[in-house]
Amino acid sequence: MEHIVIIGNGISGITTARHIRKRSNKKITIISSESEHFFSRTALMYVYMGHMKWDHLKPYEDGFWEKNRINLKTGWVDQIDFQQKTLHFKNGEELNYDKLVLATGSIPNKFGWEGEDLKGVQGLVSKQDLELLEENTKTCKKAVIIGGGLIGVELAEMLRTRNIEVTFLVREKAFWHSVLPFEDAKMIAEHIKSHEVDLREETELDKIIPDENGKVKAIVTKTGEQIDCQLVGLCAGVRPNVDFLKNTDLAIHKGILVNRYLETNIPDVYAIGDCAEQEEAIGHRKPVEAVWYTGRMMGETLALSLTGEKSTYNPGNWFNSAKFFDIEYQTYGWVWPKPRENEQHFHWQHENGTKAITISFDKKTNLFLGINTFGIRMRHEVIDRWLNEKREISYVLVNLKLANFDPEFYTKHEAAIFLSFKNNLQNA
Repeated sequence: MEHIVIIGNGISGITTARHIRKRSNKKITIISSESEHFFSRTALMYVYMGHMKWDHLKPYEDGFWEKNRINLKTGWVDQIDFQQKTLHFKNGEELNYDKLVLATGSIPNKFGWEGEDLKGVQGLVSKQDLELLEENTKTCKKAVIIGGGLIGVELAEMLRTRNIEVTFLVREKAFWHSVLPFEDAKMIAEHIKSHEVDLREETELDKIIPDENGKVKAIVTKTGEQIDCQLVGLCAGVRPNVDFLKNTDLAIHKGILVNRYLETNIPDVYAIGDCAEQEEAIGHRKPVEAVWYTGRMMGETLALSLTGEKSTYNPGNWFNSAKFFDIEYQTYGWVWPKPRENEQHFHWQHENGTKAITISFDKKTNLFLGINTFGIRMRHEVIDRWLNEKREISYVLVNLKLANFDPEFYTKHEAAIFLSFKNNLQNA
C-alpha cells in the first residue's frame, strides 16, 4: 500500500491528510515536532487571554485520527534521504515514504540584531512560543514589540490584557503602511494607541541589551533611545521553515520551489503552505503566502493529485481578514498601499474612527479592482463575484449594500459614502 508521509500538522498538512482519506485507503503518516494534535493556530492568543482553554483549540476529537486511520508521529526530522525515500529523526529513528509532503510552516524573522537570542526575546508562531510567553511574562511589567504586522498587534492585545506596558516599534509612517493605504494605516495606528499601546512610528530597533543574568533588560532604537523592558516580541514577519533542507538537492529560494501542481524538483516530493514558494507568482500574489486559507486550498488541491486527479493550484481572487483590537478588517482584490498606474483609491471613514472603506478602481476603465473594509463585515461571495464579473466602480457603489452583512448600516451612511467618492474624484 502506498505510504504518504506529511511533515507538519498545520492547516496545510492536516487538510491534505483529511482529503486523501476521503478519497482513498492509502497509508498516511503525519509528523510534527510541535504538538501531537492539530490545533487552530489563529486562536493561540485567546488561550493566553483566558477566553479559551488549550483543548478548545483542537477542531477534532483526539480519537478522530485513529478512527480515520491517520497515523500521528511526534518527532523531529533531522535529515531526508530523497534517493532512498527515508526520513532520519533526531532520536535515530527512520521512516520510509512513497510520497512526501513538506508542510513545515514558517518561523519568525530575525535580522541579526545584537541580543536577539537573549532570554525574554521571542516570536509568536508556535505552541512552544505560547508556552514560552507564559513563562516570560510571569513577572513582566514592560514589553517592546518589534514589527508592525498582524502578529505584532495580536501580541500587543494579549499583553495589554495582563496590564503589561507595551511599546510598539513600527518602521513605517503608520501601522502596516507596507500593506495598507496611508488613511487606513493611520486609522488603525490611532486605534491601537487608544488601547494604551505606545506605538512609535518610523522607529527601528538597533540592539537588545542583557542584564547580568543574560535576560533582556532594555532595547536601544536607531536614534539611541533606550527603552527598559523584560520582554521583546520579534514580530517582523515570518519566513519559510526550510533551514534543515538547505544542503540537499531540493530546490529552495526563500521557500521550497513548487510548480502549479505543488511539485518540487524531486519526484514524489511536494510542498504546501507557508514553506512553499511558487516558481512563478500567481497574478499579483506573492510567491510565498503565509496565509491560513491558501494553506488549506493547497492541501485540498494536492490531495486530489495524490489520489489520481492531478490538479493545479488556483487560489482565485486575493482576500484576507484580521482583527486589530476591536476593528475587524477584510480585504478583497487589490488595494495597494500606494495607487499604481491608472489606479485610484476612494476612501471613506466614519467620524468615530472605527469604520472605514477604501475602494480601488482603474480610473481609465472604471473597473473595480479591490476593497478594504474596517468595522464593516462584507459577504465574500458577493465581492468575489463582482471581481470575476469585472464590474465597474459605479455598479459596486450602488450595490454595496448587497455585500454588507448589515444593509441598514450602508443605507444610513450611503449619502456620506457617495459624497466622499465625489470629493475623491474632484481632488484626484
